[in-house]
Order: sequence, then C-alpha cells, then structure tokens
Amino acid sequence: MAKTIFEELGGRYERQGDYLIPCLTVLAEEEQPIGTWGQRHLDYLKQYRKVTYTNLLTSGRLNAYLADIDKQAQERFERLIEDMKQAHGITEQLKAENALEWTGKLNNIRACAREIVNNEIIFV
Repeated sequence: MAKTIFEELGGRYERQGDYLIPCLTVLAEEEQPIGTWGQRHLDYLKQYRKVTYTNLLTSGRLNAYLADIDKQAQERFERLIEDMKQAHGITEQLKAENALEWTGKLNNIRACAREIVNNEIIFV
C-alpha cells in the first residue's frame, strides 16, 4: 500500500478497531509566566480570533506569544502612567499635601492607560 503524505512527512497511524487514527501531538513549549495582559489577550484570541489561537496552540508558540504580549503591554502601561503623571503635574508633593486628590488623579490616569493598552495591544 502506498504511503500517504502524512506518513511521508514522518507521521504514523494507530489502529482503533477498523479505523486508522493519526497520532498527533502538540509540540512541547517552554512555560513562561503570563500576567493579566496575556490572559486578557488569550481570552480575546479564544473568542474572536479562533484561527490564530489554534495556529499558535498547535505550533507550540502560544505561551511564548502571550508572554511577549504581556511584557509589551506592561511596559507600555508603565510608560503611559509615567508620561501622564508628568503631563498632569502629579508629584510626591501632591501626595503629601492631599492624598485623596492624588489617589483620584492616579486612578484616572491608570484607567486611561489601561484603555489605551487594551486598544493598542490587547484587543487587536
């Protein structure tokens, strides 16, 4: 019997009753920690980009991809916060003088930065 393309490429079949089932395995990949940003992007991929998610998963690159997205998003988030703090004049002196106002302004900046990161990196 002639070999199939799958067999020519190194694949093999396993007999299950009357059927030959291909033996498929997912490539092992190095586990890297994935933070909040990576988890958000993973949920987005699963819900809206199923083909991309499946391709990354079956190629063994999903974890590395999500770790990279997480790192990029965290760095962008921190940069945005620092830039916005300087632009709005939020200093340690304000924190010492009026902690409640400082907290409100910083929370507003974090919310704005989170929206920007979500729109630029996570939900793309």
